[in-house]
Amino acid sequence: MNGLLRRALAAVGWSGLGLIAIAVVLSDFLARAQAGATHIGSALTPPSSQFPFGTDLLGRDMLSETLHALNASAVSAVPAAALAILTGGMFGFVAARFSTPTRFAIRWAVGVLAAIPALLLAILLIGLTARGYAVLAAGLAASPLAFVRAFDRARESTNSVHSEYARATGLAPSALLRRDLAYEVRDTLLSTAARALAAVTIILSTVSFLGFGAVPPHRDLGLMIAAAKPVYIQALWTAAFPALALLVLILCAQLAAGL
Repeated sequence: MNGLLRRALAAVGWSGLGLIAIAVVLSDFLARAQAGATHIGSALTPPSSQFPFGTDLLGRDMLSETLHALNASAVSAVPAAALAILTGGMFGFVAARFSTPTRFAIRWAVGVLAAIPALLLAILLIGLTARGYAVLAAGLAASPLAFVRAFDRARESTNSVHSEYARATGLAPSALLRRDLAYEVRDTLLSTAARALAAVTIILSTVSFLGFGAVPPHRDLGLMIAAAKPVYIQALWTAAFPALALLVLILCAQLAAGL
């Protein structure tokens, strides 16, 4: 039953991500105003039939701004997640097959990095470079945990009974590596990608909220929430709708990853 529930939740997560992808691709068509267009309506108009998400302090249509910001968040998160998979997941898979001293030294070093909060690593990397490298920083900051998971899975697979049997029958190491890589991609790629997407989305939105990420006029969801701080009390919708969009994106990714 637990397996059925997990698969059902994963299907919900992937369905949600699919709908988000459609909204991202069609954001320019679905939005009624261009990104950053001001004085579309009166300032701080509450949600209504004319403005379903209301307007912000500059009279921007919040529905249009949320769609554009969702696009910006997704466009940044996808390459960052891909980087985390390549530098973390794939490297962990390969490093698990190095000689014993080398692999344990690498596992220990990356394990130390994995113990540091990914957000802190991202801020440190951005501080050492520039805000324009936020996507790179987020991908690299999410890599240590991806490495640890892939490394530990690979060691478990290498020490399994079927791997021992394959080696005993004379199966070449290169053939065994290709087989294990095929299993890794088949069994874990989608969940790893979804988990990486959730991680980098949290990192990128948070660094934008703190002022280290997206640069106006290219606002992502984190920057939209930060821009609404002066009117949180009197116009809650200016932060609530971007926050809800961000929550749905992260939740769908987590469900797709199997939580």
